Amino acid sequence: MEQGQGQGPARSRLGRGTLLLMSTATGLSVAGNYFAQPLLDVIGRDLHLSSATAALVVTVAQVGYGLGLLLLVPLGDLLERRRLAVVLTTATAAFLTVTASAPNGALLLIGTALTGLTSVAAQVVVPYAATLAAPSERGRTVGTVMTGLLLGILLARTAAGLLAELGGWRTVYWVNAALMLLMALLLRLRLPTLRTTAGLRYPALLRSTLALFAQEPVLRWRAALGALVFAGFSVLWTAMAFLMSGPAYGWQESAIGLLGLVGAAGSLSASAAGRLADRGLVHRVTGVAAFLLLGSWGLLAAGGAGGAWSLVALLTGVVVLDGAVQAVHISNQNQVYAIRPEARNRLNSAYMTSYFVGGAVGSALTSVVWSAAGWGGVCTLGAALAAAAVAVWLAERLRPGSRSASAGPAAQPSSAASSAASSSSTACRRPAGGSPSAARIASR
Repeated sequence: MEQGQGQGPARSRLGRGTLLLMSTATGLSVAGNYFAQPLLDVIGRDLHLSSATAALVVTVAQVGYGLGLLLLVPLGDLLERRRLAVVLTTATAAFLTVTASAPNGALLLIGTALTGLTSVAAQVVVPYAATLAAPSERGRTVGTVMTGLLLGILLARTAAGLLAELGGWRTVYWVNAALMLLMALLLRLRLPTLRTTAGLRYPALLRSTLALFAQEPVLRWRAALGALVFAGFSVLWTAMAFLMSGPAYGWQESAIGLLGLVGAAGSLSASAAGRLADRGLVHRVTGVAAFLLLGSWGLLAAGGAGGAWSLVALLTGVVVLDGAVQAVHISNQNQVYAIRPEARNRLNSAYMTSYFVGGAVGSALTSVVWSAAGWGGVCTLGAALAAAAVAVWLAERLRPGSRSASAGPAAQPSSAASSAASSSSTACRRPAGGSPSAARIASR
């Protein structure tokens, strides 16, 4: 288990200001991957790109982020985490400037892909915060940091539209690059050092990340849930622009971007879900959120007709769906982070890769379903994914031993985790010259 957290294992080393900084940093890190979505037409005209080439901007951002989850996030279990977070944040700022100054499509795609790769600094900061927090506050802490990340995703489109109107599409990238440099400086000054040495070389570290799926049933269940709910989230936001710009509503792009503000209201549930998880209610939160997710698609379906009442139903459905998705996600992270504290970054890499794959599959399916069946087909697809999430939650709850396996922050680790924790604890007591410490944390 992790050692050296402050003056005792139950004492949090996170002040309110530091927690807010980490939340802001995660939001700004991921925002760069979503700026292009409402600006593709403008970018294409400026750089003389075809619509297909312009659309690749979104794709390469997703590919870069996925590679970062697989290749960079596990490094948090090998390297000093503050330094890793600062280096990745600084690199993101540099790559944003490449995108902002790109004279052609090729350099634009390179800058976007590299920005996506290093923006996984956000996924280094989240388990970093979970480790620094006292166990009784871990859910609230993760919820607070994730609120910042989710606001970054949802508000990126709104910010991109507004700044593009003020100074062109490049403006939002220049502004974000400056803010990321500021974040790197503040993270370097405010965060305590945190080292967790896995005792593995990099190739073995990557193999052990994949091996966690075979070793940890809680990870498998929660990864499946995460993939399904984020697939539903992607279905909604991929199809939303088609619906709102179509004959039912006829909105302009700038107005469509403001829908991110509505979705942001749902993200506020992340902190509440974290607090409930700290009280040992993580499974109930997951179940209630999964059923709310299923119900939200009924409201969204009613919103497809156009008109005032349909708009009210649509906006309500957006808030409920986003809130439910975030509640499931925070509950999942609370469970996953409790499995093996010494492997928290690798667990996060494994879980978030599944989460990301679910989102990519949801986006791909939406394009096909929208062309074949319109908004009604999209809502059917979303409801089917939500129903599958409910089924996974029920299956997890009904499996033998599930009620005592991982009920919250105080949950007992699996036998494999207990063995790892025992070995880690032993390694921590060995003198210099022996095996590296499993978790050595030193305050600034």
